[in-house]
Amino acid sequence: MTTLAQQVSGVRSGETSAESLVQSALDRIGKAGHLKAYLSVLPEYALEKARDLDVRRGKGEKLGPLAGVPIAIKDNIVVSSGKTTCASRMLENFQSPYDAAVIEKLLSAGAIPVGKTNLDEFAMGSTSETSAFGAPVNPVDPSVIPGGSSGGSAVAVASGTVAVSLGSDTGGSIRQPAACCGVVGMKPTYGRVSRYGLVAYASSLDQIGPFANTVEDAALVLNAICGHDLRDNTSSTQVVPDFTAKLSEGLMGKTIGIPKECFGEGLHSEVESVIRAALAACERGGAKIVEVSLPSLKYAVATYYVIATAEASANLARYDGVRYTMRTEAPKNLYELYAKTRSEGFGPEVKKRILLGTYVLSSGFYDAYYMQAQKVRRVITDDYAKAFTQCDVIAMPTLATPTPKVGKVFQDPMAMYLQDIYTVAVNLAGLPGLSLPVGKVSGLPAGLQLIGRPFAEQELFQVAAAAEKLAGMAAA
Repeated sequence: MTTLAQQVSGVRSGETSAESLVQSALDRIGKAGHLKAYLSVLPEYALEKARDLDVRRGKGEKLGPLAGVPIAIKDNIVVSSGKTTCASRMLENFQSPYDAAVIEKLLSAGAIPVGKTNLDEFAMGSTSETSAFGAPVNPVDPSVIPGGSSGGSAVAVASGTVAVSLGSDTGGSIRQPAACCGVVGMKPTYGRVSRYGLVAYASSLDQIGPFANTVEDAALVLNAICGHDLRDNTSSTQVVPDFTAKLSEGLMGKTIGIPKECFGEGLHSEVESVIRAALAACERGGAKIVEVSLPSLKYAVATYYVIATAEASANLARYDGVRYTMRTEAPKNLYELYAKTRSEGFGPEVKKRILLGTYVLSSGFYDAYYMQAQKVRRVITDDYAKAFTQCDVIAMPTLATPTPKVGKVFQDPMAMYLQDIYTVAVNLAGLPGLSLPVGKVSGLPAGLQLIGRPFAEQELFQVAAAAEKLAGMAAA
């Protein structure tokens, strides 16, 4: 698979056409159908966009920074062509009348969406096994999970059908599948990318980000999709720098913080060995390694599942059988319309999270659970801020264990929720985080998670690019 820079260079020079790039991607998607990475493919739409771009190039028009690049889109991000299902029976036939903000930006940059990728239903899960249409398959090893909830987007890149894809990250849903599938996954600072057109799970946590084979490719995609959007009230007005500008500057003068709470009980010994080896390579490359503390990290999972389920309960109330596609047949009254539609349309995991969220928001429990969780969220955010006074970037494993076997985590809800133990706090604090493949554990990819200060994605990419190179040299 060629890099984004190579694809764009080929299109601009006329060495290749956007149409041929898109057709090749569509052919690869067809051959990889057994992986179930895609819920739908957009051949007519994608080829029309590609031909239009080739015509514009022929006229000498200036092309965007992602000219001709085929990209896969997680199926909870709306595209005006085809369906947006969120991997749920509730939206099985829903067609969006508009494009999400990120799709508008990708099209403006010249990228071409070629398909919608599989996911956990409404992005609720850590394995992609809650999809109503069957779980995607990890191309590295079909016996293990691809991670979730953006499993399909990770599989799309790992299998080589496309060089880049978009996912969404609410509690680790980009970084965790990136680690499972051995690719780069990046969650930006909350507010850096517009959520307009992203089907909401937990509005104060959700953020769209890229998957790629390299740090540079991820940075190029993030360049294209960032920026203020008046349609999203949480969209940041922060200036967007060129995230590729410092990729070659290395680690000299950079300090990497290692939270002591992440390297103790619960961390698999082989995972720890691979992560420490990657950090040692970074130290040899000029970085200073220091120990930091995140004492509130042990409360992150509990805090996350109170806040996320509360917001999910509110966001999913709109699926009532009146305004969207799924509707139960011949209800006797309005109550039955609501009750049966939701019972038939939602899967077990979604129902569970709605019930949990409704409970923590109910009279008598709101103060005890939801408000308390918001206070702990503030403490978690403050702990990260304190740690960043001692370092530039924080490093920890993406997953505490080797990639789990298919079905093992899915059958144990608590085990599935604990999959996100190292990732959810980043969303609670609204920070940027990136997972980078740095080695293997039992023959499976292991991910190093790097976390940056708010809106410090450029610095995060700089450190990640150096770590990518150094870890690769160490493994060679």
